[in-house]
Amino acid sequence: MLLRLAYSVYRLYIFLFRPVTYGVRVLLVKEGRVLLIRHTYRSGWHLPGGGIQRGETVETAARREVREETGAEMGQVKLAGIFSNLESRSSGHNILFSCEDFIITGKPDHEIAEVRFFSLSELPADMFPGHHRKIEEYLETGSRQSADYGRW
Repeated sequence: MLLRLAYSVYRLYIFLFRPVTYGVRVLLVKEGRVLLIRHTYRSGWHLPGGGIQRGETVETAARREVREETGAEMGQVKLAGIFSNLESRSSGHNILFSCEDFIITGKPDHEIAEVRFFSLSELPADMFPGHHRKIEEYLETGSRQSADYGRW
């Protein structure tokens, strides 16, 4: 309940102040399956990730977010793209990594309701649309680097 309230306050902040935001997301892929998360405070399935903290590199942020949200420790990561969403009230920029070298050693934190593997060919219907598109692009192009200035 408290997380939902905090998320609502955050959305109001975005609406009123239109900040520039920076975040990371990670495609965790193993054996034809992708690891997705479901938050306690918003609906649908998402790629793990979140904001970059002051003084943190983008790779360090990606590793921290994956550890917090899935309990996984990542080996080698690859830059999959940098994406901007300029259509919302904020200017949101996300750095997307892919990782096929990870092991789950811990448990997700309190803001995660569920962590689950899904077949790359059978993604959940209630997945966040932008994350669904990034998985489709990953399947088409592999994990090569790209830049896209369209919708996240």
